[in-house]
Amino acid sequence: MSSSSDIKSSADTARNGANRTTIALRTWLKIGSAVLVCMTLAFYLMRNVLLGTPVNVYEATRSELVQSVVASGRVISPQRVTVALQGTGRVLRVAVAEGQTVKAGQLLIALDNSDNQASLAQSAAAVAQAQAKLQQLSELSQPLALQTLAQAQATELQARKTLDRNRDLVAKGFVSQAAVDDAQRAVDIAISQVASAQAQVKTNTGDGSDTALAKAALAQALAGQQLARVKLAQGQVLAPVSGVLISRSVEVGDIVQPGKALMVLAASGHTQILIQIDEKNLSKVALGQTAYASADAFASQRFDAVVAYINPGVDTARGSVEVKLNIANPPVYLRQDMTVSVDIETARRTATVVIPASALQDAATDKPWVLVVRDKRAIKQFVTLGLLGDARLEVLQGVAKGEGVIPKSKLGIKAGQRVRARVEAEPPPTAPRAAGKRPMEP
Repeated sequence: MSSSSDIKSSADTARNGANRTTIALRTWLKIGSAVLVCMTLAFYLMRNVLLGTPVNVYEATRSELVQSVVASGRVISPQRVTVALQGTGRVLRVAVAEGQTVKAGQLLIALDNSDNQASLAQSAAAVAQAQAKLQQLSELSQPLALQTLAQAQATELQARKTLDRNRDLVAKGFVSQAAVDDAQRAVDIAISQVASAQAQVKTNTGDGSDTALAKAALAQALAGQQLARVKLAQGQVLAPVSGVLISRSVEVGDIVQPGKALMVLAASGHTQILIQIDEKNLSKVALGQTAYASADAFASQRFDAVVAYINPGVDTARGSVEVKLNIANPPVYLRQDMTVSVDIETARRTATVVIPASALQDAATDKPWVLVVRDKRAIKQFVTLGLLGDARLEVLQGVAKGEGVIPKSKLGIKAGQRVRARVEAEPPPTAPRAAGKRPMEP
């Protein structure tokens, strides 16, 4: 009985010893792991202190840089003509449809103008009558007046001779004084008839009153005829210029009023793009600059344009400036008021030092700077900038080709800190460009 208890006690003692050994081993393993982690961390920290903190940098390169101003706008024509009528009437015919190309002088709208045609015929008859009256003066009245004058002058001459003869006879006593008085009266009548005939001749000459009246009547008739023609012409609307009809608001049978807009015609000429640029970019844009545009509906197809007009005023409500660009060879798919996107190339540099925009610090101040790696340390370097692109910047002073600049996303890196630079590729532009656009930079 005693022997069995001794064996059980020995087994328990052995089991307890094994447990204590296992616990001790585990404790030493934990201590060893902690020591190893601490040594590893210490080694890592010592390595960063001695060799420098590893950091990715972008290398300053020498390449081409293009500065552009990006905007959106719409397609316009240099001139739009609103077609309206000066008179009132019923529309008899609409000769063109929207989108149709027309030539200057082509019929657009015709009114029912039968009353104006009658007025024109009446005025033509009045002109013919006035012309006949003037012709009558030259062919009949004037020759008749001359003949009447000649007869009156002959009668006066005969009366004077009779008077002279009767005076001689009275002196000789052959006739009485009454005969002389009768002869004198005949002379006076003849003189009056000559004066009347002369007045008649004068009034029928080219500068006479009858001729002037006849000419005035002819002029009045011609004016009436011209007025009738104008009213008749107002019943037909002709295209004032060549172009494309972009809208119409009239149909056959409509009763139109004077001045009401019936059609809008886009005149032929240079197709243009109208855009609004931010006034802060005004100093960059100049006449003659090249631009690249694409319609939003045909984003993959680009075409060239040239800055042709810069509005001298600024829209105070939006802080923008109106700019127009000429399209030398507009694509066939362009339409009025089509939305387009435009890149205006404002400047270009070749073989210049450029860095990514993401490396620039305090960009809004007058002293921008970057962290540049020199002698394995991060150095705060103030820079002088040139052209500013969307993704890259031109550095005129402060950074040389081949030097590494630290992006500002590495906020843990301080100026003067020892670093180990690892060059990585430049970042993509901050915002993706629309399909079909020419990249802002190579």
